[in-house]
Amino acid sequence: MSYGVSAALQSAVYQKLAADNALSALVGGAIYDNPPTGTLPATYVSLGPEDVRDRSDGSARGALHMFTISIVTDAAGFQTAKQVAAAVSDCVAEAELLLSRGTLIYLNFERATARRVGDGGTRRIDLRFHARVEDN
Repeated sequence: MSYGVSAALQSAVYQKLAADNALSALVGGAIYDNPPTGTLPATYVSLGPEDVRDRSDGSARGALHMFTISIVTDAAGFQTAKQVAAAVSDCVAEAELLLSRGTLIYLNFERATARRVGDGGTRRIDLRFHARVEDN
């Protein structure tokens, strides 16, 4: 197994999100690896947790990265969150990313979870993706 491609994958996903015009129209530059302290925008996108499993074979070291991208908003209802989630999914699912290390074999959407957070004034959608990589 190799965890060596993890930073390259995260960077490529972040760059893909930051460069997407449809997503920018909805959240501007509010796309974070780590949300800043202080007042946050009303709606933002955050790269989240990642689980990684070995997927090496006889020809290459590889891994399956299961990672989450979260959409958080204080907009009433789920409509805004779902619009942003759709833009994120359209941007990332099945994207062909060039990595600074390793090779992306595939990148697929797995699932989404939508929920109210805290007192119910905040909505959050967590999108889970699977990325198979080889470290060559």
